[in-house]
Amino acid sequence: MAAYIVRRILFMIPTLLGIMLVSFVVVQFAPGGPVEQVIAKLTGADTGATSRISGSPSGDFGARGAVQGGSQIDATNSKYRGAQGLDPEFIKKLEKQFGFDKPAYERFGLMLWNYARFDFGNSYFRDVSVLQLVKEKLPVSMSLGIWMTLLTYLISIPLGIKKAVDDGSHFDTWTSTIIIVGYAIPGFLFAILLIILFAGGSFFDVFPLRGLTSDNWAMLPWWQKIYDYFWHLVLPIVSMALSAFATMTLLTKNSFLDEIRKQYVLTARAKGCSSRQVLYGHVFRNAMLIVVAGFPGAFVHAFFTGSLLIETIFSLDGLGLLGFESVLNRDYPVVFATLFIFSLVGLVVNLLSDLTYTWIDPRIDFETREV
Repeated sequence: MAAYIVRRILFMIPTLLGIMLVSFVVVQFAPGGPVEQVIAKLTGADTGATSRISGSPSGDFGARGAVQGGSQIDATNSKYRGAQGLDPEFIKKLEKQFGFDKPAYERFGLMLWNYARFDFGNSYFRDVSVLQLVKEKLPVSMSLGIWMTLLTYLISIPLGIKKAVDDGSHFDTWTSTIIIVGYAIPGFLFAILLIILFAGGSFFDVFPLRGLTSDNWAMLPWWQKIYDYFWHLVLPIVSMALSAFATMTLLTKNSFLDEIRKQYVLTARAKGCSSRQVLYGHVFRNAMLIVVAGFPGAFVHAFFTGSLLIETIFSLDGLGLLGFESVLNRDYPVVFATLFIFSLVGLVVNLLSDLTYTWIDPRIDFETREV
């Protein structure tokens, strides 16, 4: 097992390198880089994503003195759209500020060297380090990811077992109908429906609509803080858990059905074991292998990738929204740093999933398996 773990860890290096290289190459051909974003802001042409950025991202340069009558850039000679009328020296200073005065291969190598030391630099458009930004957004994503995953497993596993035991019954039929309908409804659409019904949209005004806590949260006693926190999470968590709940329930049911139909179950029943002894003494461990082993991956999916639209709808400022806005605003340090962190976490979680298999079922041996 130790040799397998070492191989998997070593395999993470070229995988991360490939992910970062492909992403870096794609970004080089994407229009509207950070220099163009600043130019658009200075010339008043900023009508897109950058219009949401507060403060001037041009550092000490600013707009003052950027336009000078005696030294203008001809639009045909500038590689930046909208740069005509701006001082060439100002454009060079912008390129140096953002690191674009260096060739692409040098910028990529410097980025890899910094990331190897977990130095992710500062945001282009926010006067704060990338790690500080991630730290600020982490509580929201942690809240959504942890509680959504726990809620999904706590409901889906017992329901899936019940459906497997009562396969073909009326209970199995009507619950399957509800599950299929729930799976078919997009999470963001269900979130809007919940807002209309329960957040003051058109009917009831029961749950809060925005944020993770109330404005007076700091002044509340500790028990009201806990209540307020979970009260704000009800609608976002239910919206996120809908499709995951349906998937996990059907996975649990099918896994148990597959084990129940095997020969060792018939043998156990022939020996006089009760249905409960067969189910929880023999079937449960084997059937839960794929369910429990998938927990790390399900958690990471909910933590990093499953909350963008939900965060937007409920005004929750988490990692999903941070990554999305960074892409729109061409905030490359944030984009590449979050991509690196998420990819690294994903690779580690895949390794943990394999190790979880061996922990649940010691018969599984990865020593003879190729990476």
